[in-house]
Amino acid sequence: MKRSRTRLCAALFAGLMASAAHAEKADRDKPVNLEADTVTLDDIHKVSVYQGNVVLSQGTMLLRADRVQVTQTADGLDKVSATGRPVAFRQKMDGRDEYIEGFADRIDYDGATSQLELIGQAMLRRGGDELRGAQISYNANTEFYKVVGQPGAKTPSGRVRAVIRPKPRTAPQPPAKP
Repeated sequence: MKRSRTRLCAALFAGLMASAAHAEKADRDKPVNLEADTVTLDDIHKVSVYQGNVVLSQGTMLLRADRVQVTQTADGLDKVSATGRPVAFRQKMDGRDEYIEGFADRIDYDGATSQLELIGQAMLRRGGDELRGAQISYNANTEFYKVVGQPGAKTPSGRVRAVIRPKPRTAPQPPAKP
Protein backbone atom coordinates (compact mmCIF):
# COMPACT_ATOMS: atom_id res chain seq x y z
CA MET A 1 0.00 0.00 0.00
CA LYS A 2 2.73 2.42 0.99
CA ARG A 3 4.75 1.66 -2.12
CA SER A 4 1.75 2.01 -4.48
CA ARG A 5 0.80 5.34 -2.91
CA THR A 6 4.37 6.58 -3.30
CA ARG A 7 4.34 5.59 -6.97
CA LEU A 8 0.94 7.21 -7.49
CA CYS A 9 2.08 10.50 -5.97
CA ALA A 10 5.30 10.43 -7.94
CA ALA A 11 3.43 9.68 -11.17
CA LEU A 12 1.00 12.51 -10.55
CA PHE A 13 3.80 14.97 -9.95
CA ALA A 14 5.65 13.72 -13.01
CA GLY A 15 2.48 14.16 -15.03
CA LEU A 16 2.13 17.77 -13.99
CA MET A 17 5.66 18.54 -15.00
CA ALA A 18 5.13 16.83 -18.36
CA SER A 19 1.95 18.72 -19.17
CA ALA A 20 3.45 22.05 -18.23
CA ALA A 21 6.48 21.73 -20.40
CA HIS A 22 5.15 19.81 -23.46
CA ALA A 23 7.63 17.20 -22.38
CA GLU A 24 8.44 13.78 -23.72
CA LYS A 25 5.11 11.91 -23.94
CA ALA A 26 6.83 8.53 -23.71
CA ASP A 27 7.90 9.43 -20.15
CA ARG A 28 4.35 8.83 -18.91
CA ASP A 29 4.76 5.10 -19.56
CA LYS A 30 8.15 4.82 -17.84
CA PRO A 31 8.59 3.68 -14.23
CA VAL A 32 8.77 6.37 -11.56
CA ASN A 33 11.76 6.28 -9.23
CA LEU A 34 11.65 8.29 -6.03
CA GLU A 35 14.31 8.71 -3.37
CA ALA A 36 14.14 10.74 -0.17
CA ASP A 37 15.64 10.63 3.30
CA THR A 38 12.17 10.23 4.84
CA VAL A 39 8.58 9.69 3.70
CA THR A 40 5.51 10.23 5.87
CA LEU A 41 2.00 9.20 4.81
CA ASP A 42 -1.15 10.47 6.54
CA ASP A 43 -3.98 8.32 5.14
CA ILE A 44 -6.69 10.13 7.14
CA HIS A 45 -5.79 13.56 5.76
CA LYS A 46 -4.44 12.19 2.43
CA VAL A 47 -1.11 13.98 2.75
CA SER A 48 2.28 12.50 1.73
CA VAL A 49 5.53 14.29 2.56
CA TYR A 50 8.93 13.39 1.09
CA GLN A 51 11.86 15.11 2.80
CA GLY A 52 15.60 15.32 2.41
CA ASN A 53 17.35 15.21 -0.94
CA VAL A 54 14.19 14.24 -2.81
CA VAL A 55 14.99 12.90 -6.26
CA LEU A 56 12.16 11.93 -8.57
CA SER A 57 12.81 10.54 -12.03
CA GLN A 58 10.61 9.14 -14.76
CA GLY A 59 12.05 8.58 -18.22
CA THR A 60 13.83 11.77 -19.22
CA MET A 61 12.30 13.80 -16.36
CA LEU A 62 14.37 14.51 -13.26
CA LEU A 63 13.20 16.60 -10.26
CA ARG A 64 15.31 17.52 -7.24
CA ALA A 65 13.87 19.18 -4.12
CA ASP A 66 14.40 19.38 -0.39
CA ARG A 67 10.75 18.62 0.33
CA VAL A 68 7.71 17.48 -1.69
CA GLN A 69 4.18 17.44 -0.23
CA VAL A 70 1.24 15.83 -2.05
CA THR A 71 -2.38 16.31 -0.96
CA GLN A 72 -5.14 14.14 -2.39
CA THR A 73 -8.92 14.16 -2.31
CA ALA A 74 -11.33 11.29 -2.92
CA ASP A 75 -11.19 12.26 -6.62
CA GLY A 76 -7.40 12.07 -6.79
CA LEU A 77 -4.66 14.68 -6.84
CA ASP A 78 -5.45 17.95 -5.09
CA LYS A 79 -2.20 19.86 -4.63
CA VAL A 80 1.56 19.29 -4.94
CA SER A 81 4.17 21.55 -3.41
CA ALA A 82 7.96 21.16 -3.79
CA THR A 83 10.48 23.37 -2.01
CA GLY A 84 14.23 23.56 -2.22
CA ARG A 85 17.25 25.70 -2.74
CA PRO A 86 16.22 25.62 -5.52
CA VAL A 87 13.74 23.03 -6.74
CA ALA A 88 15.09 21.94 -10.11
CA PHE A 89 13.59 19.91 -12.90
CA ARG A 90 14.78 18.86 -16.32
CA GLN A 91 12.92 16.98 -19.06
CA LYS A 92 13.29 16.23 -22.76
CA MET A 93 10.83 18.01 -25.05
CA ASP A 94 8.44 15.81 -27.00
CA GLY A 95 9.63 15.08 -30.54
CA ARG A 96 12.78 17.19 -30.24
CA ASP A 97 16.34 16.65 -29.14
CA GLU A 98 15.94 19.50 -26.69
CA TYR A 99 15.47 19.78 -22.91
CA ILE A 100 13.51 22.21 -20.75
CA GLU A 101 14.85 23.10 -17.33
CA GLY A 102 13.12 24.94 -14.50
CA PHE A 103 14.30 26.33 -11.18
CA ALA A 104 12.47 28.06 -8.31
CA ASP A 105 12.41 28.24 -4.53
CA ARG A 106 8.99 26.59 -4.61
CA ILE A 107 6.85 24.84 -7.23
CA ASP A 108 3.11 24.46 -6.54
CA TYR A 109 0.56 22.58 -8.60
CA ASP A 110 -3.23 22.65 -8.18
CA GLY A 111 -4.74 19.53 -9.74
CA ALA A 112 -8.29 20.91 -9.80
CA THR A 113 -7.34 23.93 -11.93
CA SER A 114 -4.17 22.53 -13.62
CA GLN A 115 -2.37 25.64 -12.40
CA LEU A 116 1.43 25.44 -12.02
CA GLU A 117 3.35 28.11 -10.09
CA LEU A 118 7.13 28.55 -9.93
CA ILE A 119 7.68 30.93 -7.02
CA GLY A 120 10.85 32.71 -5.92
CA GLN A 121 13.75 33.23 -8.30
CA ALA A 122 11.82 31.38 -10.97
CA MET A 123 13.51 30.45 -14.23
CA LEU A 124 12.61 28.38 -17.28
CA ARG A 125 15.27 27.54 -19.88
CA ARG A 126 14.78 25.80 -23.22
CA GLY A 127 17.68 25.67 -25.63
CA GLY A 128 19.12 29.17 -25.63
CA ASP A 129 15.84 30.79 -24.60
CA GLU A 130 15.40 31.80 -20.97
CA LEU A 131 12.63 33.33 -18.88
CA ARG A 132 13.19 34.74 -15.37
CA GLY A 133 11.00 36.41 -12.78
CA ALA A 134 9.85 36.34 -9.19
CA GLN A 135 6.97 34.06 -10.24
CA ILE A 136 6.11 32.10 -13.37
CA SER A 137 2.51 30.85 -13.69
CA TYR A 138 1.24 28.35 -16.22
CA ASN A 139 -2.22 26.92 -16.71
CA ALA A 140 -2.25 23.60 -18.57
CA ASN A 141 -5.95 23.98 -19.48
CA THR A 142 -5.60 27.37 -21.14
CA GLU A 143 -1.84 27.10 -22.03
CA PHE A 144 -1.46 30.61 -20.63
CA TYR A 145 1.85 31.79 -19.13
CA LYS A 146 2.38 34.80 -16.88
CA VAL A 147 5.69 36.02 -15.47
CA VAL A 148 5.82 38.55 -12.64
CA GLY A 149 8.87 40.50 -11.42
CA GLN A 150 9.62 41.52 -7.84
CA PRO A 151 6.91 43.91 -6.59
CA GLY A 152 8.32 47.46 -6.47
CA ALA A 153 11.57 46.41 -8.16
CA LYS A 154 13.91 49.35 -8.61
CA THR A 155 16.81 47.39 -10.04
CA PRO A 156 17.01 45.41 -13.27
CA SER A 157 17.51 42.17 -11.33
CA GLY A 158 13.95 42.42 -9.93
CA ARG A 159 12.29 42.82 -13.31
CA VAL A 160 11.09 40.07 -15.64
CA ARG A 161 13.82 39.02 -18.06
CA ALA A 162 13.53 37.03 -21.26
CA VAL A 163 16.23 35.90 -23.65
CA ILE A 164 14.91 34.70 -26.99
CA ARG A 165 17.53 33.46 -29.43
CA PRO A 166 16.92 33.76 -33.18
CA LYS A 167 15.84 30.49 -34.75
CA PRO A 168 17.93 29.10 -37.60
CA ARG A 169 16.59 30.16 -40.97
CA THR A 170 15.62 27.55 -43.46
CA ALA A 171 16.44 27.95 -47.12
CA PRO A 172 13.41 28.88 -49.25
CA GLN A 173 11.96 25.89 -51.09
CA PRO A 174 11.75 26.05 -54.91
CA PRO A 175 8.18 26.21 -56.23
CA ALA A 176 6.62 22.88 -57.09
CA LYS A 177 6.66 21.97 -60.79
CA PRO A 178 3.26 21.40 -62.41
